Amino acid sequence: MEYVKTVFLFIQNQILGMKWLNELIANGLTSVGLDVNGKLGGSVNFFIYDVVKITILLCALIFMISYIQSYFPPERSKKILGRFNGIWANIVSALLGTVTPFCSCSSIPLFIGFTSAGLPLGVTFSFLISSPMVDLGSLLLLMSIFGAKVAIVYVIVGLIIAVLGGTLIQKLHMEEYVEEFIRNASSIDIDSPELTKHDRLIYARDQVESTFKKVFPYILVGVGIGAVIHNWIPEEVIQTVLGGKNLFGVILAVIVGVPMYADIFGTIPVAEALLSKGAQLGTILSFMMAVTTLSLPSMIMLKKAIKPRLLGVFVAICTIGIIIVGYLFNLAQGMLI
Repeated sequence: MEYVKTVFLFIQNQILGMKWLNELIANGLTSVGLDVNGKLGGSVNFFIYDVVKITILLCALIFMISYIQSYFPPERSKKILGRFNGIWANIVSALLGTVTPFCSCSSIPLFIGFTSAGLPLGVTFSFLISSPMVDLGSLLLLMSIFGAKVAIVYVIVGLIIAVLGGTLIQKLHMEEYVEEFIRNASSIDIDSPELTKHDRLIYARDQVESTFKKVFPYILVGVGIGAVIHNWIPEEVIQTVLGGKNLFGVILAVIVGVPMYADIFGTIPVAEALLSKGAQLGTILSFMMAVTTLSLPSMIMLKKAIKPRLLGVFVAICTIGIIIVGYLFNLAQGMLI
């Protein structure tokens, strides 16, 4: 058992967390005269380390997930979802969301396609919630920073929000609040061509290239903000605003996160820096969920597909769910970290 624990910690710290890379960069900066324990040197060290680490993990994860995703094109996903009824359809839809695009703006076109195909509205909303909030990449990235317990619980809780949110929307019977051009769209089943392994590898490579180009600017911004928080903002300030003394920290984190647009890769450096400064775990995860699920640009896109009342219900369900999750994680922080 001790051997298994040692291997697991090695994977978490040295492969996913790349602690060796941090030491290597720190030694390199020290050799050129930068004090990595000072504010400037520490910021430079944080920035280079996190950008390189996240870039490596990002490319590797996108390649693996895209290869898996090549087995689940929209047409096949529709057929899979069509085989299930009730809450099982919501569960399968949420799980399918874990192997699809990395941000809400990329998920919305698939959501529209599923809705146009006649899938139940609640089922498509389970997909829409889980797709940006929970994916295989977030599991491994969260594990590299917060540890396995936090990563696994985060993914499970995200899936629960997706399933419950979609189920509630289905129970409310809000189909009339979907725009008519989507409800009246004719569904055409097109068989996807069978891809060879070589085709799937090319597809995965292309996805790495296109996703990296879209995501990398947000990584730079996120890591830059994280470096500032980590080395320049006093710990007392973070603890006062987002620590245990502020009962409204979770709500504040959600309010701040909604207008932003990023993905899980851009928010993790900020979360890492906030945690090191004493912010509560649930407050940080609420911020991440709000940014990835309820970003203002994605809400503007979604408004083209659904009417304000349904959009309001969707936002309300996600917001309440995220806030509840934030407070639960804060209560359980001692058991998770």
